[in-house]
Amino acid sequence: MSTTRFRAVERAHAKRPISATAPEERMDRLYAKHVFDREKMFRYLTRETYDALVAVIQEGSPLDRSIADSVAEGMRRWATEMGVTHYTHWFQPLTGGTAEKHESFLEYDRKGGVMEEFSGKVLIQQEPDASSFPNGGIRNTFEARGYTAWDASSPVFIIDDTLCIPTIFISYTGESLDYKAPLLRALRAVDKAATAVCHYFNPEVRSVCAYLGIEQEYFLVDADVAGARPDLLLTGRTLMGHEAARNQQLEDHYFGSIPRRVMEFMKDLEVRAVQLGIPVKTRHNEVAPAQFELAPIYEECNLAVDHNMILMSLMREVAAEHGFRVLLHEKPFKGINGSGKHCNWSLGTNEGTLLFSPGKTANDQLRYLTFVVNTLMAVYHHNGLLKASIMSATNAHRLGANEAPPAIISSFLGQELSSMLDAIENSTDDSLINSTTKQGLSLSLPQIPEIQIDNTDRNRTSPFAFTGNRFEFRAVGSEANTATAMIVLNTAMAQQLRHFQADVDKLLGEGHELQQAILSVLRGYIRECKPIRFEGNGYSEEWKAEALRRGLDCETSCPLIFDAYLKKESVAMFEEVGVMTLPELQARNEVKWDTYTKKIQIEARVLGDLAVNHIIPIATEYQHRLAEGVRNMTKVLGREEAEQLCADQLRIIREIAGHTTEISELSYQLVGARKVANQIESEREKAIAYHDTVESLFDPIRHHIDKLELIVDDRLWTLPKYRELLEI
Repeated sequence: MSTTRFRAVERAHAKRPISATAPEERMDRLYAKHVFDREKMFRYLTRETYDALVAVIQEGSPLDRSIADSVAEGMRRWATEMGVTHYTHWFQPLTGGTAEKHESFLEYDRKGGVMEEFSGKVLIQQEPDASSFPNGGIRNTFEARGYTAWDASSPVFIIDDTLCIPTIFISYTGESLDYKAPLLRALRAVDKAATAVCHYFNPEVRSVCAYLGIEQEYFLVDADVAGARPDLLLTGRTLMGHEAARNQQLEDHYFGSIPRRVMEFMKDLEVRAVQLGIPVKTRHNEVAPAQFELAPIYEECNLAVDHNMILMSLMREVAAEHGFRVLLHEKPFKGINGSGKHCNWSLGTNEGTLLFSPGKTANDQLRYLTFVVNTLMAVYHHNGLLKASIMSATNAHRLGANEAPPAIISSFLGQELSSMLDAIENSTDDSLINSTTKQGLSLSLPQIPEIQIDNTDRNRTSPFAFTGNRFEFRAVGSEANTATAMIVLNTAMAQQLRHFQADVDKLLGEGHELQQAILSVLRGYIRECKPIRFEGNGYSEEWKAEALRRGLDCETSCPLIFDAYLKKESVAMFEEVGVMTLPELQARNEVKWDTYTKKIQIEARVLGDLAVNHIIPIATEYQHRLAEGVRNMTKVLGREEAEQLCADQLRIIREIAGHTTEISELSYQLVGARKVANQIESEREKAIAYHDTVESLFDPIRHHIDKLELIVDDRLWTLPKYRELLEI
């Protein structure tokens, strides 16, 4: 083992002090300690200001600037009591991460000194430099002005000594330069459209909320070992490395006993998350070695997205304190499962009714079927766009493998619901909508009570599965901002519900009864969206052929998948619902293509550097040692006998020569392909070139490097191997 690698592994495996501390209080008492929630609002604001702010949060009322100073002063008093000295507008630019610029509360007091002050003006709005963030051509470099504006529906929170204010981010000319602004528009649109449809079943419904529960998968590796892998540090994944003899084939890691060091990390993470109002609920080992998952309780969609962004940042910080490096890349290791972010999405009314839950009355059942079928219609008509919303240079490595949903969007409903839809499609018997939610299952074991079976099983190969009272969008990547998927899903649903209302109202105008009109429209929809329903194995080659026959989007090239955003039906949807304009969509696609190119470009540079400056010299050194041994044997025994006794060494020398020659030639081609692609001006065409001519060389180069890893003396190999990276 090389000295560098040996020291890294030695440090990693040395006993580390356990730094986690048990919470001094119960978790429920720690909840939202660092959040300006309703309880703090009531304590630090006047009653008039409190009522006005609650109305803004609950009803979407416009924020009256006349109360902003009062709100800001209450926030400042609470924050300074918590030791806060700075504030920041916390926003989500098109980088995929978050951004913040910290400002002190200090202001001149006009008496030669300073004082702490926080005005309503700076709470509501700030002006960061917009030119340094991705904007897709909306803003020129010399046009720097942009604005952040407070999103009062997402509570202000404290990290370290800074008051963080969730905001949207827009350009000087009004276009959104972030993920939050279009998400808020999409959520408002689905609220309005779903509420109107709910009035067919219950006129008392005042609003509909989109809920989201995000299951976050991630890897933990020892920081010292990861630090000896430049590819992990610079790209988030291993660009080379032969799989370990033992990985996940024994299937003993999933739901297994959590390693002690990992448990201590999880405890610290949960305490800090709970203090920030993130209701973490679940923790467990995932399928792959060193892979884990956590999930919070369901929340309002906008808040869930914010919390997930905070959580990913928090995970990195806490992992470092425990001697780990957290990997959120969708596919950090070849040959074992990658990581996703399952998004459990549902809709619920202000009175607490989940719209995807069957009810006990015929009216409730019809409402349930209405929202399920309209969801299927939205997914069917925009399946390519939904795929584009979750596609990235990193997630492309995960989708389509036998571990994650395929890169074809389909929906699994389960036998009971599918049978119900088929029966409704082919019959006019209204009693068919009376179905039970669950059925009993007896296991004939006296010590086990009767289990209530949900009306759907699970299909792990389905990208968009119905799982009881929600749909689970499983194709979202582990490092993604889930807002990208939620913008598309909620916008598509809003448009579809608007169309449904128009279709039903047309029949009502023609004299049909309400239930008859709804069922008639639903029957037509069930027939139309049937191609999106698939109950089988999404990994099979047969399904790929069948999906193509059904007219589903089967494109696999990441840059080409992004084209779905600019198809006329996609543009029409976003503009009809009022979520994004054509210039905003064009700008976002420019950013997507540019980001894809840059990520592949970085990987190509790292791979080329490691191949030429690390791998080939190491392999050549071992080759020289073997050759020296053969020469010495020849001097002692003569050529004929030495060749017989050193046959294995000679074979290995030739193998090394073959692999290093191929690596050198392919690396040369890689540099040439990059140079050609870099001359292309169009961001789209450049991204396509990087996909087709640059990234396509990665696996051939890796193949030869991985072969050398098995051949070269372990003591010479400088890069930590999978068996060391995945051992905690």
